[in-house]
Amino acid sequence: MYQQTLYKVIEPIKINKLKRFNKAKRWKYGYNKEEDIVVISKTGEIGDVYSIQNLKIALPPAPAKLVKGENKWVKAHYPKELSKIKTIFDWKNYPEEFQETWEPYIDEEFRRREEGHWFYNKGVATYITGTNYMYLQWTKIDVGAPEFREANRLFFIFWEACKADSRCYGMCYLKNRRSGFSFMASAETVNWATISSDARFGILSKSGGDAKKMFTDKVVPISINYPFFFKPIQDGMDRPKTELAYRVPASKLTRKSIQSGQQREELQGLDTTIDWKNTGDNSYDGEKLKLLVHDESGKWERPDNILNNWRVTKTTLRLGSRVIGKCMMGSTSNALDKGGENFKKLYNDSNVTKRNRNGQTRSGLYSLFIPMEWNYEGFIDSYGHPVFDTPKEPTEGPYGDVIDVGVIEHWNNEVDGLKGDQDGLNEYYRQFPRTEEHAFRDETKNSIFNLARIYEQIDYNDDIESLAGITVGSLSWENGIQDSKVIFSPNPNGRFKVSWVPPANLQNRVIEKNGVKYPGNEHMGAFGCDSYDISGTTDGQGSKGALHGLTKFSMEDAPANMFFLEYVARPQTAEMFFEDVLMALVFYGMPLLAENNKPRLLYYLRRRGYRGFSMNRPDRARNKLSVTEKEIGGIPNSSEDIRQAHAAAIESYIQKHVGILEDNQYGNMYFNNTLNDWAKFDINKRTKFDAAISSGLAIMACNKNLYAPNQEKTKLKLNLNIARYKNDSSQSKIIKNYG
Repeated sequence: MYQQTLYKVIEPIKINKLKRFNKAKRWKYGYNKEEDIVVISKTGEIGDVYSIQNLKIALPPAPAKLVKGENKWVKAHYPKELSKIKTIFDWKNYPEEFQETWEPYIDEEFRRREEGHWFYNKGVATYITGTNYMYLQWTKIDVGAPEFREANRLFFIFWEACKADSRCYGMCYLKNRRSGFSFMASAETVNWATISSDARFGILSKSGGDAKKMFTDKVVPISINYPFFFKPIQDGMDRPKTELAYRVPASKLTRKSIQSGQQREELQGLDTTIDWKNTGDNSYDGEKLKLLVHDESGKWERPDNILNNWRVTKTTLRLGSRVIGKCMMGSTSNALDKGGENFKKLYNDSNVTKRNRNGQTRSGLYSLFIPMEWNYEGFIDSYGHPVFDTPKEPTEGPYGDVIDVGVIEHWNNEVDGLKGDQDGLNEYYRQFPRTEEHAFRDETKNSIFNLARIYEQIDYNDDIESLAGITVGSLSWENGIQDSKVIFSPNPNGRFKVSWVPPANLQNRVIEKNGVKYPGNEHMGAFGCDSYDISGTTDGQGSKGALHGLTKFSMEDAPANMFFLEYVARPQTAEMFFEDVLMALVFYGMPLLAENNKPRLLYYLRRRGYRGFSMNRPDRARNKLSVTEKEIGGIPNSSEDIRQAHAAAIESYIQKHVGILEDNQYGNMYFNNTLNDWAKFDINKRTKFDAAISSGLAIMACNKNLYAPNQEKTKLKLNLNIARYKNDSSQSKIIKNYG
C-alpha cells in the first residue's frame, strides 16, 4: 500500500486555552504570534490545526450537527426561479413576498462564501474554504463544473492562510501539468474582485498572449456565469478583451436591505478592475494591486526574468511595510536554462521555515508543492481522493468512469517506457513530478559528468526513500565538555545527514602524539570540506559550508567506498561550522582534506590541537610544501591541475559507484543533494557548488596515493583530464580524444 499525506493534524495549543478562547470566540482571523499559527476561521472559534508544508493553519470547528446528505461533494442545484434573474435591478422588480422567500437561500450562499462550508465526504466531516466553495459551486470551467479534489481542498486552505497571514505576499505553487491551477486562480480572481472596492487585479503569464487567453477564456466566462446576487454590474462590453470593470456592486441581500427601499441610484460602485499585462520585467510597475495572478512563472525565458519581475511586482502589493495585496503564483518548471533556474530560486526562497527577523521568507511568498499522484487527471475517485494503488476491484471516477490502474503503477509504466530517452524522461518528470527534485530535473546535455548514472541513482534513492537509512541529526560533546567524547543524536532539525554510524568500538578513535591529535581511523576513510571564513555577508546569504565523509576499503566493520555523511549548511557563525566539522572528524576518527584558500577552519583545527587531522596536499612531498601548508595543511584551488584532478575524481567515482553497476545492483550513494550538485557542476564556476567541491575533496583524500609526486606516471598533470560526456541522446557517451 502506497501511503502519503499532504498534511498532518497537530495540537500546538493547550487544550484549556483552546476551550476558553473558543467559548469567548476570541480567535481572530490572521496570524497569531503567540501560538505561531495562522487562523483562517472567521467565526472566532477554531478546530483542527493543519500543518501543510510546515505552515500551521487553524481551521474552523466542525458544526455540532452536520447533515450527511450525499456523503460526497455534489454541486447544489441552482433554483430555476432565481436563474431567470440576471441583475440586482431585475431582482428589485420582483414582489416582496418572492424576495422574502428566497432571502434565506441567498444569505446562506453569502455565508458559505465568507466562512467556508462543511460536508460529509466518504463518512468524514470535511471543510472547504469559501474560495473553494465558490470554485466548486459557482465556477464554470472547460468541462462544466469542477470536480472536488482533496488536493485542491488543501491548496485552497493553504491559499487562505497566505491571505490571512499579514507577513505573507502570497504563494509560490510548484505543480504538475493540468492540475487546474489556471482555473482555480481565475476563480479566485473573480471571487475576490466582486467583493472588493477601489481595487485592481492583474494577470501575468509566460507570454502576453497566454495572459490574454487566461483573461478571455477563463476569467470573463466565470464572471458572466455568476448568479445575479454575486455579480456586480459590469461596465463596457459583455466579453471584454483587455479589462473587466465592476462599477455597481451586488449588495448582500438581507431583510434589512430589502425593507430599506434602497434605490438604484443610491448604490455605490465597486470601481474594481481585472486586466492582464504583457510579459516583462516591469509589468505592473508603479501600480497598486489587490491580487496578482502569476501563471506559468517557471517558463519565463530570456530576456524576461521572473526574479526581476517579482522584485518589481512585489512593491505593488505593499504600502511601506504593510502587505496590502497578494500574489497567487503557480507553474511547472522549464529546463533550468529556460527559466527553470529562476523559478527554482524563487520557490526555494519561499520556504516557510526560513524567515528573516520580520517573520518573512526571503521572497515574501510561501512555497507549496503537491506531488503529481495527488492531482493526476483520470486517477481521482468519485470522492476526490487519489487512487494510489491499482484497485482490487474497479473504482468509479467523478464522471462514472472506471479506474482500474493506480496512479503509481501508471506513472512507473510511463517512466519505464522512457528509460532509454533521458531527456524525454526528464521532461516527463518536470511535467508530472513526484518530488521537488523531479520538478527541477535538468536537461542531460548540460553536464560534464555521466548524467544517466546520476539520475539512475537519484531515481533509485527516491524509490527507496523510506529504506535508505539516512538519519538527520546533530553532533555534540558529551556533557558539553570540549575535546572529550562526541555523541551523535538523531534530530530532525540537525545539520548532519548520515547513512552509516560506526559501531561503538570505532567511534572517537583519536591518537595523541607530542600534544597533537591524529585520527585513529585514517585507514577507513576521510572527509572533504568546502569551508567559509566570514560569518556574515552583505546579502545575508553567502556560500554554505559543506562537509562529506567517504569510506574506503578496509578490514573494519564498515561499508566500502560509500559516502556516509553529508553536511551542507551555514550556521549563524563560522565558529559553529568549524566546531561541527571538528566533532565529525573526532566522532569518525578520520582525517580531512580542505582547500586552504579559506584557511580559518584549518587554523581553528591547529589551535585546538587537531593539526594531525588536517591532511597535506597529496601531490607534493612535505619538503616541497610552503610555510603555510606545513603549518595548517590543506590543498590550494588555484592550480588548474588540481581543478582537473578534482573533477576527474568525481567522474571516476560516478563511473564506479553511482547508478546501475556492472552487477546490475545500484550504488549506495544516497545523498540526492550532492548528486544534484554533481549534475549541475560547472568546472569554471566551482564556487557555486559547495557539495561538489567538498565531496570531490573527500574522494581525493581517500585516493591520495594516485597523486603521489614521486612516481612520474602518476604526476597530477598527466592522464587526469576529465572526460567530457555527450548527453544529448538516450545514453551518456564519452567524447573521445578530448583535450
